[in-house]
Amino acid sequence: MELSAVALLVVLVGLMSIGLPITWALGGACISAILLDPNLSLAMITQKIFTGCDNFAMLALPAFFLAGDIMAKGGLSGRLVSFADSLVGWISGGISLVSIVACAFFAAISGSSVATTAAIGGIMYPEMVKRDYPKDYSAACQAIGGTLGIVIPPSTVFVIYGNITNTSVAKLLMAGIVPGIICGFFLCVYAYIKAKKCNFPCNDSFSFKRFLLSFRDAIWALLMPLVILGGIYGGIFTPTESAVVAVFYGFFVCLGIYREITGAQIFDVVRQTAITTANIMFLVVTAQMFGFIVTFYHIPVLVTKGFMAIASNASVFLVLIIVLLTICGMFLEVGATNLILGPILAPIAIKFGVDPVQFGLLFVFLLAMGQATPPFGTTMFVSCGLSGEPVAKVAKRLLPFVAVEIVCAFLFAFFPALSIGILDLMK
Repeated sequence: MELSAVALLVVLVGLMSIGLPITWALGGACISAILLDPNLSLAMITQKIFTGCDNFAMLALPAFFLAGDIMAKGGLSGRLVSFADSLVGWISGGISLVSIVACAFFAAISGSSVATTAAIGGIMYPEMVKRDYPKDYSAACQAIGGTLGIVIPPSTVFVIYGNITNTSVAKLLMAGIVPGIICGFFLCVYAYIKAKKCNFPCNDSFSFKRFLLSFRDAIWALLMPLVILGGIYGGIFTPTESAVVAVFYGFFVCLGIYREITGAQIFDVVRQTAITTANIMFLVVTAQMFGFIVTFYHIPVLVTKGFMAIASNASVFLVLIIVLLTICGMFLEVGATNLILGPILAPIAIKFGVDPVQFGLLFVFLLAMGQATPPFGTTMFVSCGLSGEPVAKVAKRLLPFVAVEIVCAFLFAFFPALSIGILDLMK
């Protein structure tokens, strides 16, 4: 391997190891490789940045961010929690199930794991503690529920993954529905078993009247994913256009119906969305530059040959992917893993005969799981920040939940119908 290619990888790892943000680590690695290779020019950086930004599909990112922020500030989280409580709060350990179900509902609005944990955790953690649930377990429920944020559509991570791997964003979004529901169900099963074992309290018996009232109050929030996905697969608008539809829908609901957001808050929401979008876009274009240089040095070919030598078939390859991404999730944040490994591993999966949409779903699901895995899970950190509980105690409570998600990952890897079966039904 050429010196510049070695420098690309060494500088990347070195800059990340000293705590430099992934954006600057990627940029520094690219510059070091270009300076050492006479066949490359610094002018390529500006060219690749412009090319990376000049992408119509990427317009979906700021729109989805804005829609999620509007919904989060517009009073939807409280209504979703009330609806989830009426639905499952009466079951043993019901309030822990409410946290997970409410996270699933909010995930269908926000498209962000961190936002889901923050919005729902801020409501549910104090409620669980008030009902005498252990504080560390209560925090763990918020962290693991938040992981559903980037699996259930709309998902900004699916949008980024689809663009950097040339996989259909519309199909990826649709593929996340069933796995998100399945994962949420199994997490609830574990929470139920844990509640039975520890004699956690539950609410009163099921009230159909309360269910109808809370459903009526939350109906506009629950309709949002149906509007987006129905429009995409009904041929009314594209995935990119659906993000803009989500923004207008969010404004309509929060300003015209719930009326819990003011003009000043809208300005703050738009400003925060602009900051988030700028950070993400800078990260995406540096990653695209990194991907170009990686391809220039044929690193994906070398990695493919390595996988081919170790993995004799698709099954072994998928097991290796689950192991690899589980480890990466413990130490790397979602953006880094997605942007660095996505373009490298997606072509390898195709060579093994794995459906690109199924692999994209598995890849993003494992990224989501990594947000709750110690020692560096982002939803875990958010939940610890909300609760004030030590990371070590919350991490211990999270391990059984993570084990449940690993089981789900194997299901999605070896039973493709769970992820892409819905696409076959819609043909």
